[in-house]
Amino acid sequence: MAIEHAILVSLLEKPGSGYELARRFERSIGYFWTASHQQIYRVLKRMEGDGWVDVRDVPQQGRPDKKEYTVADLGQAVLSSWIHEPIEPESIRHDLAVKIRGAAFDDPAALIHEVERHRRAHTERLAHYLAGEQRDFPARDEDAPAASGPADALGPPDASDPPAASGPPDAGRELQHVVLRGGIAYERMTLAWLDDVLATLHRLAAAR
Repeated sequence: MAIEHAILVSLLEKPGSGYELARRFERSIGYFWTASHQQIYRVLKRMEGDGWVDVRDVPQQGRPDKKEYTVADLGQAVLSSWIHEPIEPESIRHDLAVKIRGAAFDDPAALIHEVERHRRAHTERLAHYLAGEQRDFPARDEDAPAASGPADALGPPDASDPPAASGPPDAGRELQHVVLRGGIAYERMTLAWLDDVLATLHRLAAAR
């Protein structure tokens, strides 16, 4: 996936300015695809030149006009083509896992504080995901497994978005939610593994 695809998806979910897009990357999209503000603005300019996005000036009271980007027909076609392309399952590079194996040749107890630091970070992310789920998806989809519990994956809707109305399924909301549930499941799995790692490190440290 290229940053262009993430930007196209975000703009299709809700048009916005470069600044608003950068905030979305910080708030949610950045958990699976990171980009700096400068990179987002640079890529947006190129996408505008390539005809993938349209831009219009939006008046703002008491502030300069902002440039609001929307996806052009060509951008929609590019995204559709990419969605239909097969992608290879991702291989995860996990520095911490290599350190854990390497601790067999050093002092396993030396990694305890580092693993605890990782556990705190994943606990905070899970809390963020669950809080966002409660905020953005208060009514669970009938057939969706409950995530019981902070949120944002490919990006939950902005807080300003209206709640989903009853009626036909809203594909955008449902697919945002299922990606979010994947993020919640991943963080829970990671926390369970880190607890296992900590228990093992403590056991080995006590046996030395």
